[in-house]
Amino acid sequence: MFKKIFDFIIDSLQALVFALAIFALTYFFIAQPNKVKGHSMMPNFHNRDLILTEKISYRFNNPKRGDVVIFKAPPSEPCSIDQCEYIKRVIGLPNETIKLDSGRVYINGRLLKESYLKPTVQTKPESFLGENKVFHIPPHNYMLFGDNRPGSRDSRAFGPINKSRIVGKAFLRYWPLSAVSFIKRPLYQAPF
Repeated sequence: MFKKIFDFIIDSLQALVFALAIFALTYFFIAQPNKVKGHSMMPNFHNRDLILTEKISYRFNNPKRGDVVIFKAPPSEPCSIDQCEYIKRVIGLPNETIKLDSGRVYINGRLLKESYLKPTVQTKPESFLGENKVFHIPPHNYMLFGDNRPGSRDSRAFGPINKSRIVGKAFLRYWPLSAVSFIKRPLYQAPF
């Protein structure tokens, strides 16, 4: 009798340890859930949306313009326990130039047409990226902007983000249920 109970407990513990190991491997190396906090990505992502972030593709490839990424907050930014990771969109790539002029974004001197923003949205300068100032993005760094340009603190304020700080790419919104969808990268008209 005691042997059966002991065997049951051992089997249960082994199953629990195995399940925890699978969860840990998945969370640290493959994918993790994230919650959108704040309004910096509206209207495309809303406060409290739940998304799944995959961590594998950027181990083999670089982020692409338009990817929605999760990244560790820059050292210059205040970081609370529940908000040490930000969500933004990749706008500028390594070795490109970026400039803000009259509310528009220019990459390598060409206008960036952003289909995911309303035509009336203005991209205003901030403390790091000023009006009509051409900035050369360093190697392995990315300029990341929120979709809610008037209400987003992003690379315009804190500068480029090194690839090593990027956790992964948002690929699935799973909450709210009415908005469940894969997160697609937009197409851009102009080659840069």
